[in-house]
Amino acid sequence: MRREDDFAERRKHLAGLSDEELYQRFWDLTAQVVDPLLELGKKNTSPSIERSVLLRMGISSLDTKPIVEGCIDRGLMGKGAGHVVYKLAKAKNITVQEAGALLASGQCWDEAVSLFKA
Repeated sequence: MRREDDFAERRKHLAGLSDEELYQRFWDLTAQVVDPLLELGKKNTSPSIERSVLLRMGISSLDTKPIVEGCIDRGLMGKGAGHVVYKLAKAKNITVQEAGALLASGQCWDEAVSLFKA
């Protein structure tokens, strides 16, 4: 069974677009696909999921609980605990594990919060 080639017909609505317009259309359509997924992630995470993410990032199992609790206490849970640790590590130019240890010990939380308000 051979499929009819209908590419020319299907692309008619795109034929008059410039490269820049095609580029913008691509990113607009991508946002339509990704935005609902991000929203689901923000609304449907849990402490156990966030601890699991931190473990996979190489954070000590003893440090995951205080980091997740710190994220909850500061309203950062929707950002993702791993994202909080990652952004702090990049801002301080340290490893993810070092950033996790700082947060677990109660340090640098003000800085971590400020990274998401900027």
